Amino acid sequence: MSLFKARDWWSTVLGEKEEFDQGCLCLADVDNTGNGQDKIIVGSFMGYLRIFNPHPVKTGDGAQAEDMLLEVHLRDPILQVEVGKFVSGTEMLHLAVLHSRKLCVYSVSGTLGNVEHGNQYQIKLMYEHNLQRTACNMTYGSFGGVKGRDLICIQSMDGMLMVFEQESYAFGRFLPGSLLPGPLAYSSRTDSFITVSSCRQVESYKYQVLAFATDADKRQETEQQKLGSGKRLVVDWTLNIGEQALDICIVSFNQSASSVFVLGERNFFCLKDNGQIRFMKKLDCSPSCFLPYCSVSEGTINTLIGNHNHMLHIYQDVTLKWATQLPHIPVAVRVGCLHDLKGVIVTLSDDGHLQCSYLGTDPSFFQAPKVESRELHYEELDIELKELQKIIKDVNKSQGIWPMTEREDDLKVSAMVSPKFDSVSQAADVEVGTDLVPSVTVKVTLQNRLALQKAKLSVYVQPPLVLTCDQFTFEFMAPEMSRTVAFSVYLKGSYTPSELEGNAVVSYSRPSDINPDGIPRVIQCKFRLPLKLICLPGQPSKTASHKLTIDTNKSPVSLLSLFPGFANQSEDDQVNVMGFRFLGGSRVTLLASKTSQRYRIQSEQFEDLWLITNELIIRLQEYFEKQGIKDFACSFSGSMPLQEYFELIDHHFELRINGEKLEELLSERAVQFRAIQRRLLTRFKDKTPAPLQHLDTLLDGTYKQVIALADAVEENQDSLFQSFTRLKSATHLVILLIGLWQKLSTDQIAILEAAFLPLQQDTQELGWEETVDAAISHLLKTCLSKSSKEQALNLSSQLNIPKDTSRLKKHITLLCDRLAKGGRLCLSTDAAAPQTMVMPGGCTTIPESDLEERSIEQDSTELFTNHKHLIVETPLPVSPLQGVSE
Repeated sequence: MSLFKARDWWSTVLGEKEEFDQGCLCLADVDNTGNGQDKIIVGSFMGYLRIFNPHPVKTGDGAQAEDMLLEVHLRDPILQVEVGKFVSGTEMLHLAVLHSRKLCVYSVSGTLGNVEHGNQYQIKLMYEHNLQRTACNMTYGSFGGVKGRDLICIQSMDGMLMVFEQESYAFGRFLPGSLLPGPLAYSSRTDSFITVSSCRQVESYKYQVLAFATDADKRQETEQQKLGSGKRLVVDWTLNIGEQALDICIVSFNQSASSVFVLGERNFFCLKDNGQIRFMKKLDCSPSCFLPYCSVSEGTINTLIGNHNHMLHIYQDVTLKWATQLPHIPVAVRVGCLHDLKGVIVTLSDDGHLQCSYLGTDPSFFQAPKVESRELHYEELDIELKELQKIIKDVNKSQGIWPMTEREDDLKVSAMVSPKFDSVSQAADVEVGTDLVPSVTVKVTLQNRLALQKAKLSVYVQPPLVLTCDQFTFEFMAPEMSRTVAFSVYLKGSYTPSELEGNAVVSYSRPSDINPDGIPRVIQCKFRLPLKLICLPGQPSKTASHKLTIDTNKSPVSLLSLFPGFANQSEDDQVNVMGFRFLGGSRVTLLASKTSQRYRIQSEQFEDLWLITNELIIRLQEYFEKQGIKDFACSFSGSMPLQEYFELIDHHFELRINGEKLEELLSERAVQFRAIQRRLLTRFKDKTPAPLQHLDTLLDGTYKQVIALADAVEENQDSLFQSFTRLKSATHLVILLIGLWQKLSTDQIAILEAAFLPLQQDTQELGWEETVDAAISHLLKTCLSKSSKEQALNLSSQLNIPKDTSRLKKHITLLCDRLAKGGRLCLSTDAAAPQTMVMPGGCTTIPESDLEERSIEQDSTELFTNHKHLIVETPLPVSPLQGVSE
């Protein structure tokens, strides 16, 4: 904006990580030398008071040791420093320092030095006032027309003006309607205080009106005041400026007139004594500080205005006369006489850059170097662009940027689960019931090839499984070193976990020549916990509400060989029925067919089918791998159990809604409780006793309601946590069945898991329903879309809790419908192409209205029916367990 820069005469940086504001800078002859030379007084929010007297040898020199006259730590934060005649009996200048809860007045004096160290300066506390209210700012002047002394007025954070007549406290008055304190200034010509209220209007109060108004202790209007005894605080004049003010300054160059300058957020105003606008100026940049001072022209005033663009503008009334650049953003600016140099501009930034400068016209001699022009070969650029695009595409197709072998060479992590339970169970504070809860030991071994720093091992298992210790830290591991840690795992809650898989994650720093702290790396190792940790052998159930059948392509295997330790002793080697009882109490029955290559799992709870079904498939795969059979496969040909799955979704969503309602009620009762407390406190503080009017009874009743609602919130959170765990188990089962039903690949199952299981924890702010709905909608819009019309649909960028679960259930039904008609899941860039050639038949589009959703619902019910009994029509052979039938 300007070619001119502020010429640095003297500068320094104050302290380290200290903060300053507009009241922290003052220029005055504080040591009363009488030679007209000002000293720079600076106070910081860290409590340091510094006094400088710059004597640079040449222009632009930094601070020398002798430039600092005094530095003292006052402990309390310094909000403002001022110099005036604050001590009675003398007209010497003294230093007033305002803290948040204290006002201190010091005398600054110097002693001539007889050695090369120079003069010595010290401060002496003359008096102090402890404030009952937190201070914001202060002003001073000859209030009431007193001669030869200055009085101090302090504004508190709650809008109270406290007047001090030097060593004594005079009075305190509350400004009417005050909400937040604003800048404060005193006009000696009109004997009034001028401030800007939170209503964004300039207000003027006469000192005489303040002195004779009602005391601050009686802020509320009493009956006597209404009857006329005592005077109300009346404002002299007001002016609405429409914005908050940063600072106020009173300029009076003669006895006939004075001007009130107000610096706003976007404008600065010049007002007359009676509040009328003399002129105003709209600023181009956000201001940070200002200072009006005298002008050489008759009837005009010059104003320095600093802004957040590192600029200092000089205005003559409303005309910009000069613009100069500063090396920092000033929060305070002053003009003084330093070392016989008049008109030195002193600026202070919020991080402690103190600079004394003057206005100069030395231009900058920097010239931008010429840019070498070269011809552009577009053919070569096209070839280079294609090569780069090919590299990017190859990187995206690869599994990771960092080679796996390099990471595995640095550190190898292995986990081993003990085949036997702990001889003494480590389970503590369990909530399972009368069953004895076992625990199993897991050992994690770390083998490193290089020296590693700050290795941290974190172990995670699915709740309600808990660990005796889940964090291990290794500050340093020498090369070729092996470390082993052990911990125990046990079941703490009365419900089943969603998975028996644990995860051990190690984060460490790999040594590097580039980075001395090392390159951060992460490696993980998964381990599987035994089924018997949460399950006991149980009596097979004759009836069950939920059943499903898994088909295989191999002859059935004896359940005794698949689940050793869970079957009762029998003479018959081919045990084809087995019962499981979870430690939480629920039961699951597993039946194996002797001829039809099928297995049936049945239980009273739908979500309990997951762990046994998954364990059955894993053990069957391991069994046939040991036999050397590689073409073993499982499939599912029954109806998809969406109705049972939707019931769990509705139950989980209902608990979320109940949680919101309970928290809202608890908030209302807490507000009511605090309101009753305030009223009771007012009654108790009243000097004249008044009846409580059953407020104590109302307080006791509200307190009981708050406690009851808090207990209900905690109980609902526990129920929601358990419901989310059951929902995850059911979701795993549905994903498994979809994969077996449509013979999905591992990558496609991973996409389903990412869409259906995006959260490890369920919260009120981000819940499972809206997250899964957004993920499934994205799949329906991209890889499972039928037409370009669906791809053009915009998904909401903000996830909010839905009104109900109907939309989510319809999208899940539509997802299964699209998969049944040939749709395939993928995340490549070609996934957005319409799937009309792959999907036979007419597929329904993503519903855009309720009417369209109803039609989809009617079409989909024909495919997904008979949800209660998930069994194929071919009957199983009757097992030795009498009474177990279809």
